[in-house]
Amino acid sequence: MENFASLIAASINSGTPLLIAALGLLINERAGVLNLGAEGMMLVAAIVGFAVAHQTHNPWLGFAAGAVAGMLMATLFAWLALSLATNQVATGLALSIFGTGLSAFIGQSFVGQSLPAGSHGIPVLNQLPFVGKALFDQHLAVYFSLLLCAGLIWFLYRSRAGLVLRAVGESPESAHALGYPVLRIRFLALLFSGACCGIAGAYLSIIYTPMWVEGLVAGRGWIALALTTFATWRPARVLLGALLFGSVTILQFHFQAIGIAIPSQILSMLPYVATIVVLVLISRNPDWIRLNMPASLGKPFRP
Repeated sequence: MENFASLIAASINSGTPLLIAALGLLINERAGVLNLGAEGMMLVAAIVGFAVAHQTHNPWLGFAAGAVAGMLMATLFAWLALSLATNQVATGLALSIFGTGLSAFIGQSFVGQSLPAGSHGIPVLNQLPFVGKALFDQHLAVYFSLLLCAGLIWFLYRSRAGLVLRAVGESPESAHALGYPVLRIRFLALLFSGACCGIAGAYLSIIYTPMWVEGLVAGRGWIALALTTFATWRPARVLLGALLFGSVTILQFHFQAIGIAIPSQILSMLPYVATIVVLVLISRNPDWIRLNMPASLGKPFRP
Protein backbone atom coordinates (compact mmCIF):
# COMPACT_ATOMS: atom_id res chain seq x y z
CA MET A 1 0.00 0.00 0.00
CA GLU A 2 2.88 2.34 0.74
CA ASN A 3 4.30 1.74 -2.73
CA PHE A 4 0.89 2.32 -4.30
CA ALA A 5 0.50 5.61 -2.40
CA SER A 6 3.93 6.70 -3.62
CA LEU A 7 2.93 5.81 -7.19
CA ILE A 8 -0.23 7.94 -6.95
CA ALA A 9 1.73 10.84 -5.47
CA ALA A 10 4.37 10.62 -8.19
CA SER A 11 1.72 10.50 -10.92
CA ILE A 12 0.04 13.64 -9.57
CA ASN A 13 3.42 15.36 -9.31
CA SER A 14 4.26 14.39 -12.90
CA GLY A 15 0.88 15.49 -14.25
CA THR A 16 0.87 18.91 -12.55
CA PRO A 17 3.03 20.83 -15.08
CA LEU A 18 1.02 19.26 -17.91
CA LEU A 19 -2.22 20.36 -16.26
CA ILE A 20 -1.12 23.96 -15.65
CA ALA A 21 0.29 24.41 -19.15
CA ALA A 22 -2.69 22.74 -20.86
CA LEU A 23 -5.20 24.89 -18.94
CA GLY A 24 -3.42 28.02 -20.14
CA LEU A 25 -3.34 26.77 -23.73
CA LEU A 26 -7.02 25.87 -23.50
CA ILE A 27 -7.87 29.51 -22.75
CA ASN A 28 -6.05 30.98 -25.74
CA GLU A 29 -7.48 28.26 -28.00
CA ARG A 30 -10.97 28.99 -26.67
CA ALA A 31 -10.31 32.57 -27.79
CA GLY A 32 -9.48 31.29 -31.28
CA VAL A 33 -5.66 31.51 -31.12
CA LEU A 34 -3.46 28.48 -31.83
CA ASN A 35 -0.04 28.84 -30.18
CA LEU A 36 2.31 25.93 -30.86
CA GLY A 37 5.12 27.62 -28.94
CA ALA A 38 4.35 26.02 -25.56
CA GLU A 39 7.57 24.00 -25.54
CA GLY A 40 9.69 27.11 -26.08
CA MET A 41 7.77 29.15 -23.51
CA MET A 42 8.14 26.42 -20.90
CA LEU A 43 11.88 26.03 -21.57
CA VAL A 44 12.59 29.75 -21.24
CA ALA A 45 10.46 29.94 -18.09
CA ALA A 46 12.20 26.86 -16.67
CA ILE A 47 15.68 28.36 -16.93
CA VAL A 48 14.62 31.85 -15.86
CA GLY A 49 12.71 30.46 -12.87
CA PHE A 50 15.59 28.18 -11.93
CA ALA A 51 18.16 30.97 -12.24
CA VAL A 52 16.15 33.34 -10.04
CA ALA A 53 15.43 30.65 -7.44
CA HIS A 54 19.09 29.62 -7.45
CA GLN A 55 20.38 33.14 -6.99
CA THR A 56 17.79 34.36 -4.48
CA HIS A 57 17.22 31.02 -2.66
CA ASN A 58 13.50 31.78 -2.91
CA PRO A 59 11.47 29.34 -5.05
CA TRP A 60 8.43 31.63 -5.05
CA LEU A 61 10.45 34.37 -6.75
CA GLY A 62 11.48 31.69 -9.22
CA PHE A 63 7.84 30.88 -9.96
CA ALA A 64 7.07 34.60 -10.42
CA ALA A 65 10.04 35.02 -12.75
CA GLY A 66 8.97 31.96 -14.73
CA ALA A 67 5.47 33.38 -15.14
CA VAL A 68 6.85 36.72 -16.34
CA ALA A 69 9.18 34.96 -18.79
CA GLY A 70 6.25 32.98 -20.18
CA MET A 71 4.19 36.15 -20.55
CA LEU A 72 7.01 37.90 -22.41
CA MET A 73 7.28 34.98 -24.84
CA ALA A 74 3.50 35.06 -25.29
CA THR A 75 3.68 38.82 -25.93
CA LEU A 76 6.18 38.18 -28.72
CA PHE A 77 3.80 35.67 -30.25
CA ALA A 78 0.87 38.07 -29.86
CA TRP A 79 2.75 40.87 -31.61
CA LEU A 80 3.50 38.63 -34.58
CA ALA A 81 0.24 36.66 -34.80
CA LEU A 82 -2.26 39.32 -33.74
CA SER A 83 -0.72 42.66 -34.70
CA LEU A 84 1.05 41.52 -37.87
CA ALA A 85 -1.43 38.71 -38.65
CA THR A 86 1.32 36.17 -39.38
CA ASN A 87 0.46 32.51 -39.78
CA GLN A 88 -0.19 31.18 -36.28
CA VAL A 89 1.14 27.68 -36.93
CA ALA A 90 4.43 28.92 -38.39
CA THR A 91 4.78 31.59 -35.70
CA GLY A 92 4.20 29.09 -32.90
CA LEU A 93 6.75 26.66 -34.32
CA ALA A 94 9.27 29.49 -34.66
CA LEU A 95 8.62 30.52 -31.06
CA SER A 96 9.23 26.96 -29.89
CA ILE A 97 12.53 26.73 -31.77
CA PHE A 98 13.56 30.18 -30.54
CA GLY A 99 12.75 29.28 -26.94
CA THR A 100 14.75 26.06 -27.18
CA GLY A 101 17.84 27.92 -28.34
CA LEU A 102 17.38 30.84 -25.95
CA SER A 103 16.99 28.57 -22.92
CA ALA A 104 20.16 26.67 -23.86
CA PHE A 105 22.07 29.96 -24.19
CA ILE A 106 20.82 31.44 -20.91
CA GLY A 107 21.37 28.19 -19.04
CA GLN A 108 25.01 27.58 -20.01
CA SER A 109 26.34 28.64 -16.62
CA PHE A 110 23.65 26.72 -14.71
CA VAL A 111 24.04 23.28 -16.31
CA GLY A 112 24.30 20.60 -13.64
CA GLN A 113 23.49 22.97 -10.78
CA SER A 114 20.70 22.02 -8.40
CA LEU A 115 18.37 23.49 -5.80
CA PRO A 116 17.90 22.20 -2.26
CA ALA A 117 14.79 20.10 -1.76
CA GLY A 118 12.18 21.89 0.34
CA SER A 119 9.50 20.53 2.64
CA HIS A 120 6.13 19.98 0.95
CA GLY A 121 2.69 18.86 1.94
CA ILE A 122 -0.20 20.00 4.10
CA PRO A 123 0.65 19.67 7.80
CA VAL A 124 -1.34 17.07 9.77
CA LEU A 125 -3.13 15.80 6.65
CA ASN A 126 0.10 14.49 5.16
CA GLN A 127 0.49 12.24 8.20
CA LEU A 128 -2.74 10.35 7.50
CA PRO A 129 -2.27 6.70 6.48
CA PHE A 130 -2.22 6.14 2.72
CA VAL A 131 -4.16 9.27 1.64
CA GLY A 132 -1.64 11.49 3.42
CA LYS A 133 1.21 10.16 1.32
CA ALA A 134 -0.85 9.87 -1.86
CA LEU A 135 -2.74 13.18 -1.85
CA PHE A 136 -1.53 15.60 0.82
CA ASP A 137 2.25 15.37 0.59
CA GLN A 138 2.53 17.58 -2.50
CA HIS A 139 3.89 21.03 -3.26
CA LEU A 140 1.40 23.89 -3.01
CA ALA A 141 1.57 24.34 -6.79
CA VAL A 142 -0.25 21.00 -7.13
CA TYR A 143 -3.23 22.31 -5.18
CA PHE A 144 -3.00 25.59 -7.08
CA SER A 145 -3.42 23.65 -10.33
CA LEU A 146 -6.59 22.00 -9.00
CA LEU A 147 -8.01 25.36 -7.92
CA LEU A 148 -7.07 26.78 -11.31
CA CYS A 149 -8.98 24.00 -13.04
CA ALA A 150 -12.07 24.61 -10.90
CA GLY A 151 -11.79 28.37 -11.44
CA LEU A 152 -11.62 27.99 -15.21
CA ILE A 153 -14.68 25.72 -15.23
CA TRP A 154 -16.60 28.48 -13.44
CA PHE A 155 -15.10 31.19 -15.64
CA LEU A 156 -15.90 29.52 -18.96
CA TYR A 157 -19.40 28.29 -18.18
CA ARG A 158 -20.71 30.50 -15.39
CA SER A 159 -19.36 34.01 -16.01
CA ARG A 160 -20.14 36.68 -18.58
CA ALA A 161 -16.43 37.17 -19.33
CA GLY A 162 -16.11 33.46 -20.12
CA LEU A 163 -19.09 33.67 -22.45
CA VAL A 164 -17.47 36.60 -24.27
CA LEU A 165 -14.19 34.69 -24.56
CA ARG A 166 -15.96 31.69 -26.09
CA ALA A 167 -17.89 33.99 -28.44
CA VAL A 168 -14.61 35.49 -29.65
CA GLY A 169 -13.32 32.00 -30.37
CA GLU A 170 -16.47 30.91 -32.17
CA SER A 171 -17.21 34.02 -34.25
CA PRO A 172 -14.82 36.96 -33.85
CA GLU A 173 -16.68 38.94 -36.53
CA SER A 174 -19.94 38.72 -34.58
CA ALA A 175 -18.20 39.61 -31.31
CA HIS A 176 -16.56 42.60 -32.99
CA ALA A 177 -19.92 43.71 -34.41
CA LEU A 178 -21.32 43.69 -30.88
CA GLY A 179 -18.53 46.00 -29.75
CA TYR A 180 -16.14 43.57 -28.05
CA PRO A 181 -12.40 44.23 -28.56
CA VAL A 182 -11.48 40.89 -30.15
CA LEU A 183 -7.73 41.49 -30.45
CA ARG A 184 -7.47 42.75 -26.87
CA ILE A 185 -9.35 39.73 -25.55
CA ARG A 186 -7.11 37.40 -27.54
CA PHE A 187 -4.03 39.22 -26.27
CA LEU A 188 -5.15 38.84 -22.65
CA ALA A 189 -5.87 35.14 -23.28
CA LEU A 190 -2.35 34.72 -24.66
CA LEU A 191 -0.86 36.49 -21.62
CA PHE A 192 -2.75 34.12 -19.31
CA SER A 193 -1.57 31.17 -21.36
CA GLY A 194 2.02 32.42 -21.21
CA ALA A 195 1.83 32.81 -17.43
CA CYS A 196 0.50 29.26 -17.06
CA CYS A 197 3.19 27.81 -19.33
CA GLY A 198 5.73 29.84 -17.37
CA ILE A 199 4.56 28.46 -14.03
CA ALA A 200 4.57 24.93 -15.48
CA GLY A 201 8.13 25.36 -16.76
CA ALA A 202 9.28 26.79 -13.43
CA TYR A 203 7.64 23.86 -11.62
CA LEU A 204 9.71 21.43 -13.67
CA SER A 205 13.05 23.08 -12.87
CA ILE A 206 12.34 24.12 -9.26
CA ILE A 207 10.17 21.31 -7.86
CA TYR A 208 9.88 18.30 -10.17
CA THR A 209 13.59 18.01 -11.01
CA PRO A 210 15.25 20.82 -9.01
CA MET A 211 18.17 21.26 -11.39
CA TRP A 212 18.87 22.59 -14.86
CA VAL A 213 19.87 20.57 -17.90
CA GLU A 214 19.39 21.59 -21.51
CA GLY A 215 16.03 20.44 -22.88
CA LEU A 216 14.60 19.88 -19.40
CA VAL A 217 10.97 20.19 -20.56
CA ALA A 218 11.50 17.13 -22.79
CA GLY A 219 8.44 17.47 -24.99
CA ARG A 220 5.93 18.24 -22.27
CA GLY A 221 4.88 21.40 -24.10
CA TRP A 222 3.79 19.28 -27.06
CA ILE A 223 1.98 16.85 -24.78
CA ALA A 224 0.15 19.80 -23.15
CA LEU A 225 -0.94 20.93 -26.61
CA ALA A 226 -2.20 17.43 -27.38
CA LEU A 227 -4.06 17.42 -24.06
CA THR A 228 -6.29 20.32 -25.10
CA THR A 229 -7.47 18.34 -28.13
CA PHE A 230 -7.75 15.13 -26.12
CA ALA A 231 -9.93 17.01 -23.62
CA THR A 232 -12.03 18.64 -26.38
CA TRP A 233 -11.23 22.02 -24.84
CA ARG A 234 -12.88 21.28 -21.48
CA PRO A 235 -10.95 21.96 -18.21
CA ALA A 236 -12.27 18.91 -16.30
CA ARG A 237 -11.14 16.59 -19.10
CA VAL A 238 -7.77 18.32 -19.16
CA LEU A 239 -7.39 17.36 -15.49
CA LEU A 240 -8.18 13.71 -16.24
CA GLY A 241 -5.83 13.70 -19.22
CA ALA A 242 -2.98 15.24 -17.23
CA LEU A 243 -3.32 12.56 -14.55
CA LEU A 244 -3.37 9.89 -17.26
CA PHE A 245 -0.23 11.14 -18.97
CA GLY A 246 1.44 11.73 -15.61
CA SER A 247 0.78 8.12 -14.69
CA VAL A 248 2.22 6.87 -17.98
CA THR A 249 5.36 8.95 -17.40
CA ILE A 250 5.85 7.52 -13.91
CA LEU A 251 5.23 3.94 -15.02
CA GLN A 252 8.57 3.88 -16.84
CA PHE A 253 10.38 4.47 -13.56
CA HIS A 254 8.11 2.08 -11.67
CA PHE A 255 8.80 -0.72 -14.14
CA GLN A 256 12.53 -0.18 -13.78
CA ALA A 257 12.28 -0.13 -9.98
CA ILE A 258 10.47 -3.47 -9.76
CA GLY A 259 12.88 -5.06 -12.22
CA ILE A 260 10.68 -5.63 -15.27
CA ALA A 261 13.05 -6.47 -18.12
CA ILE A 262 12.03 -3.83 -20.67
CA PRO A 263 14.67 -1.73 -22.48
CA SER A 264 14.88 1.76 -20.99
CA GLN A 265 14.51 3.31 -24.45
CA ILE A 266 11.07 1.73 -24.84
CA LEU A 267 10.04 2.89 -21.38
CA SER A 268 11.14 6.45 -22.21
CA MET A 269 8.92 6.34 -25.29
CA LEU A 270 5.77 5.54 -23.30
CA PRO A 271 4.45 9.11 -22.72
CA TYR A 272 4.90 10.04 -26.38
CA VAL A 273 3.48 6.77 -27.68
CA ALA A 274 0.47 7.29 -25.40
CA THR A 275 0.04 10.80 -26.83
CA ILE A 276 0.07 9.52 -30.41
CA VAL A 277 -2.33 6.67 -29.61
CA VAL A 278 -4.81 9.00 -27.92
CA LEU A 279 -4.70 11.50 -30.80
CA VAL A 280 -5.22 8.72 -33.33
CA LEU A 281 -8.20 7.37 -31.40
CA ILE A 282 -9.96 10.70 -31.01
CA SER A 283 -9.24 11.59 -34.66
CA ARG A 284 -11.21 8.59 -35.89
CA ASN A 285 -14.32 10.77 -35.72
CA PRO A 286 -13.46 14.17 -37.27
CA ASP A 287 -17.02 15.41 -36.79
CA TRP A 288 -16.70 14.99 -33.02
CA ILE A 289 -13.54 17.12 -32.98
CA ARG A 290 -15.08 19.71 -35.31
CA LEU A 291 -18.17 20.11 -33.12
CA ASN A 292 -16.09 20.79 -30.00
CA MET A 293 -13.25 22.83 -31.52
CA PRO A 294 -13.58 26.65 -31.47
CA ALA A 295 -14.70 27.58 -34.98
CA SER A 296 -12.09 30.30 -35.56
CA LEU A 297 -9.12 28.42 -34.04
CA GLY A 298 -5.93 29.35 -35.86
CA LYS A 299 -7.61 31.86 -38.18
CA PRO A 300 -6.37 35.47 -38.22
CA PHE A 301 -8.76 38.32 -37.52
CA ARG A 302 -8.60 41.83 -38.91
CA PRO A 303 -11.11 44.38 -37.46
